[in-house]
Amino acid sequence: MIRLGLTLLLEDRLELVAGKSLGLITNSTGVNENLESNISLFYKHPDIQLKAIFSPEHGLWGAAQDAIRVASFQYLDTSIPVFSLYGDTKKPTPEMLKGLDILVFDIQDVGTRFYTYISTMAMAMETCVQNHIGFMVLDRPNPINGLNVEGNIPEPEFRSFVGYLPIPIRHGKTVGELAQFYNDRFKLGAQLTVVGMSGWNRDMWFNDTGLQWVMTSPNMPTLDTAIVYPGLCLIEGTNVSEGRGTTKPFEIIGAPWINGIFLADRLNDLSIPGVKFRPVNFIPTFSKYKDQNCGGVQVHVLDRDKFLPVRTGLSIIDKIKRIYHKEFQWHGAKTPFFDLLMGTDKTREQLSEGESVDNIIYSWNKGVDH
Repeated sequence: MIRLGLTLLLEDRLELVAGKSLGLITNSTGVNENLESNISLFYKHPDIQLKAIFSPEHGLWGAAQDAIRVASFQYLDTSIPVFSLYGDTKKPTPEMLKGLDILVFDIQDVGTRFYTYISTMAMAMETCVQNHIGFMVLDRPNPINGLNVEGNIPEPEFRSFVGYLPIPIRHGKTVGELAQFYNDRFKLGAQLTVVGMSGWNRDMWFNDTGLQWVMTSPNMPTLDTAIVYPGLCLIEGTNVSEGRGTTKPFEIIGAPWINGIFLADRLNDLSIPGVKFRPVNFIPTFSKYKDQNCGGVQVHVLDRDKFLPVRTGLSIIDKIKRIYHKEFQWHGAKTPFFDLLMGTDKTREQLSEGESVDNIIYSWNKGVDH
């Protein structure tokens, strides 16, 4: 079993924070190997002065759905404020940081560029530089391993909260490595400290670590979800349901106008490595097509080492668009959301023009360091 950055800080490197005023960016995933909360561990520690808590998208308890604003509040029966970084602001303000010596980031990421916790981390680093405050990352595993990289590098003009860092969609890094990369690549000058892990190897999936999976957000209930997410989240940029409102978000996709049996057959004909598609019908309880019967497929990953989630997601979109060209639509008004997820408008244009998924992926390779 690995030892997390949180544990190593408290047991081996306490001098880094002893006697200093701390702010903590965290949520319900901020637990140690025994599922003890970092907030509780910090608050009860006699040598740690926890002065403020900051919560990302989905809130401190990970209960809010995506894109729902979260309010600030006071933590339980303490005087510690919990500042929302997904409400009026997405980065800490000077007022929030007043009196702090160090801002600590301790959140479990899922290994995908458009999962917004790493955007929160990067923006908080920028603010700490501007306010001359130290920034610390307590490292955690990349749950879908640290070897496999897939996807394009986003174009600067498409930078957004769902694509803040110039990294591939499936980036293969830990949060600590991403913080170091961002600081070095852009010469931020952050007073950055990364407390690494012990016992973690790059070929590990989360279930190899000995750690318990804690839901990172309402629609990321399991490791299986995280495995498909780098590609199946791209469905969000279309009028096809990505399975929100079901018990298998991102593993189930569909729409009322899709014939699941026909689509599953066409997708299985592609012989995409490591995956099979099974026809399903489902009725979302919220989000797209709420209370409507949808036909579609469930994505069954048979070999996660061979499975390529981004290729799979694009192949699904391409096939649905070709079969249901009259019903299929891209989501978004001024800027299609698919473009923000991809970090470019080229992929959408290529799919719209009938370019093959193979050719689209080939055009990315020069921008990705494998």
